Amino acid sequence: MTAPRTCPACGLKPVATARHSHCHDCLPGGPFTPPPCRRSGSEELYYSGGLCRRCHRFAPQIVDSCLDCLGWGVTRTTGWLCEACRGWRRRFGPGTPCRSCSSPVPVSTEGFCRLCWRTSVGARPHGKGPSVLEANRHGQQLFIVDLFRQKRPPRPAMAEGKRRRNRYPVAHEQLTLFDIPRTAVLPDTVPPPPDPDFAATLDRAVRDHARAHGWSKTRTNATRQGLRLLAGLQDTPGAAIKASEMESLDRTAFNRLPIIDVLASAGLFVDDRTPSIASWFERKIACLPGPMSDEVRVWFDVLLHGSATPPRSRPRAEVTVRNRIRYAVPVLSIWSGTGRASLREITREDIRQVLPAQGSERSLTGQALKSLFRTLKARKLVFADPTTRIRTGRPEARFPLPIDDATFGSALESADPARALIAALVGFHALTNAQIRGLL
Repeated sequence: MTAPRTCPACGLKPVATARHSHCHDCLPGGPFTPPPCRRSGSEELYYSGGLCRRCHRFAPQIVDSCLDCLGWGVTRTTGWLCEACRGWRRRFGPGTPCRSCSSPVPVSTEGFCRLCWRTSVGARPHGKGPSVLEANRHGQQLFIVDLFRQKRPPRPAMAEGKRRRNRYPVAHEQLTLFDIPRTAVLPDTVPPPPDPDFAATLDRAVRDHARAHGWSKTRTNATRQGLRLLAGLQDTPGAAIKASEMESLDRTAFNRLPIIDVLASAGLFVDDRTPSIASWFERKIACLPGPMSDEVRVWFDVLLHGSATPPRSRPRAEVTVRNRIRYAVPVLSIWSGTGRASLREITREDIRQVLPAQGSERSLTGQALKSLFRTLKARKLVFADPTTRIRTGRPEARFPLPIDDATFGSALESADPARALIAALVGFHALTNAQIRGLL
């Protein structure tokens, strides 16, 4: 079944059937009375294809009463039954006349339908009161479906150890009046942790992590001591430990990587270090004028982190970001040397002058500039994109060089199994150097 066409005459109703081009009201010689629904027999709300609005798959959703309990709020997608009546049908099977209202719907083991049972439950909320027959003698109160929910039992009390572990990190922060840098802190110069429970949590996390990863006793003890020192130096006891706080540990006595692994696995680590690519980028654009540097920073931020606001974009891989910056910065330096202070001053002729004549250099430089001006244009930092309709081509294809047969044969028949395996992977499966390193 496909969605019916709309009548071209009135533009409101669908066509009468798939063989007709107009609805019943607009057919030549009409209007005609629509036939009853071939599925439900209803003579109202005819839609198309011999079906009414209640039965046609593509008809607009209408809200109606439940077939069993007459509650309001069911649609065609639920089979015109509320969730409670579907469960009632699965539990009690086909319908028989109800003892109270004589409706031919599924009844309970006592012989009452769900509507009569629901009415009696409302009349005796504490289990005492009139019977089902007495509660339904003078009528029934209808309701909106699926509003009666059974109260769930309270969750079991959390274990003491788990409750203590979930207390950290704390949500508050103790601000400091002065930031005094600490360097090369030794165990004898640090007071005990102000929060013993937090120190115990860190110690437990170290022992669990060491057991799971097979750490040696020396490494485990050194990590436990380092975390105890960090817990004693906290301005906010129980807060997540920042990477900058580890600068206070003596590098010769403590390895920071195991400490970071334990804190990250426990959810108690905050990485506030500056990424190396950010400092590398700042060194690259240090020679550019101020307005141009600000514009390039916007582009760099979108490349590295993406954008969740329109126009949206996904973050690029770090190697892609570095390549774009490497090919764009020399061109920007040329423009700044000619007195251009902002990228708004760049024209199409400037783009053509700085693009290499051919080859991969032209393609990669063009890709970097197109990405730069496309981002700035989308954020209204430049008036127009000067790189539009400028073809830069594709990078040149690289063909693999042939392998020396004698060298490959000797490596394949080597007595060293590792060398023979690597030769087979390279020669027969064409694995790259990076892929082979990932296997080792």
